[in-house]
Amino acid sequence: MKWMIASDIHGSAYYCSQMVEAYHREKADRLLLLGDILYHGPRNALPRDYAPAQVIDQLNGMKKDILCVRGNCDSDVDQMVLQFPIMADYAILTEGSKMIFATHGHVFNESILPPLHEGDILLHGHTHVPACTAHEIYTYLNPGSVAIPKEDSWHGYMTLENDLFLWKDFDGNIKQQYTI
Repeated sequence: MKWMIASDIHGSAYYCSQMVEAYHREKADRLLLLGDILYHGPRNALPRDYAPAQVIDQLNGMKKDILCVRGNCDSDVDQMVLQFPIMADYAILTEGSKMIFATHGHVFNESILPPLHEGDILLHGHTHVPACTAHEIYTYLNPGSVAIPKEDSWHGYMTLENDLFLWKDFDGNIKQQYTI
C-alpha cells in the first residue's frame, strides 16, 4: 500500500489543490492528514489563497481516501463540515513489524512520548518543519507543512511505500528519504 502523508494545510485552497494533484500523481492508495486542516491559527499569517470552504470541497471529494488526526487548530465545528473523521488524537499504522504512531504533535511529541517499542516511529506535523531524527528507541518523522513551511523548508508532503519514506516538494522533487 502506498500512503501520502501531509500536515498543516491551514485553509489554503492553493496548497490543498497542489496536495490533491500530488496525491493523484503519486497514485497513492490513502492520504494521511496530520491535522490543522481549515484554520490558520493565531500564530500564523494567512496562507496563500486562504479559503477554508474550498478546502472543505476538495477534501470532501476524496473522503473515502483520507485518514486524519486532529490538530491543535481543528475543532468540533470543522468536523461538522468535513465528511471524514478528524477528531482522533492519533492513528496507528504498521509497516512490517514496526508501529507508526501518527499524531499532530501538540499532544504527543518528542517531549511527551506515546507508548513506543524499540524501532517504532513517531510521526507528526505541527512544527511545520520536515524532520527525520533517530533516537535510541524510536525514530521521529515530520512531513513539514503543506501551506506554511517554516525554517526555510518547502511546501510538501511525504510518501510511504515498501518501507521507504520520501519527503517531496510539490514539483515531485525528493528532498529526503528514510528506510525503515
